[in-house]
This record gives sequence, C-alpha cells and structure tokens, in this order.
Amino acid sequence: MINRELFFSVVRPRLFNNAMTQSQVDGINSILDAWESGYATYDRRWLAYALATTQHETGATMQPIEEWGKGKGHKYGQRFKMSGAPYTDTENIFYGRGDVQLTWYENYEKAGQKLGRGRDFINSPELVMVPEIAAEIMFKGMIEGWFTGKKFADYIRNGTCDYLNSRRIINGTDKAALIAEYAYVYQEAMPDFSDVVAGSSTTGGIA
Repeated sequence: MINRELFFSVVRPRLFNNAMTQSQVDGINSILDAWESGYATYDRRWLAYALATTQHETGATMQPIEEWGKGKGHKYGQRFKMSGAPYTDTENIFYGRGDVQLTWYENYEKAGQKLGRGRDFINSPELVMVPEIAAEIMFKGMIEGWFTGKKFADYIRNGTCDYLNSRRIINGTDKAALIAEYAYVYQEAMPDFSDVVAGSSTTGGIA
C-alpha cells in the first residue's frame, strides 16, 4: 500500500507549489486506488510515470478532462477514422478525453473491447471521463501498448528506467523532459515500492 501521507508531503510542495485543491487530491487518490486495486504487483515506477503523464495531459487538474478545442484542426475532431474513411454509425466525435486524452474512433472502440463488461465508448464516449474508467484505460493502455505500440516495459524494467523516452508510449517526445521530471518526483514520493514486474524482481533504482 502507498503511504498517502508521505506521498502528498512530497508532491504537494514540489509539483503543486503547496497549493493543491481538493479536486486535485481526489483525482490523485482515485488513480492510486485504481492502481492498488488492480495493478499493485507491477513496478511502481510505472505508476510514477502514469501520474506524471496525467499531470501533463490534464493540465495539472489530475482529473479526466476533455481536450481543449475538442479536436479542432484534427481529423479525429471530425467524423473520420484513422484510415481517413468517414464513419456513420454515430454522431459522436472522438476527440481527446480522460487522463491520457484518448482520441480516434478506433481507440475508443479498442478501449471498450479491452475493458469488457459491456463498455461501449463508441455510443457513450463520455464514460471515459469517469475517473475509475479513465485510470483503467491509462494503466491498461500504457501496459499493453494501445496508443502508439510502445509500452511501459519497453522503457521501465528491471535496472532500466528511461522516463525520457517513456513519452513515446503516448505522444512521441512532446514535453518528454518535463514529464520525466514529474515522474522522478512521484517516484520519490513512493520509496517503499516492491518493484515487481510480471513476477520478476527489479532493482528499484535508476539505471
């Protein structure tokens, strides 16, 4: 279990200038809860990078958000699939939503299929804004490589911890250095981690 008191004592001054809102606290706690309930056996450095990604992608609100501009100027902001073909089965637009800004018809469809339990994000894209669902999409997507084909284990495993290039899991190298800085702070806020990745012991250090 993550020591929440210690965690917030580290991140509050260093990442939020000692001025966290209750909404920010609640958002982080929701992500930590999701991790502890479904992903706690994985390397906690993955959690550190997921939190850092959320901080960037949500504008530090730490809550699922809708993309500013709602896809204006992008194909996914219109009724087009990645292939360029139009879709006609729904009037919904699949601009960025959630903790990691899920975009494109195909990615909403994939997320619903992967999460199962009758999730239908094509007809109900607003569901990806539910904090518990947004966190699950983030963790599963980054663990399994849904977004760009890159995944956590490509950059963070055993004695390797490449937070800089981990940005490729989501969006190339955009703001990679800044997000890496966030991740190191989040890692420091969770010093008692087990570092278990798929049953393998890890060093817990930065290579």
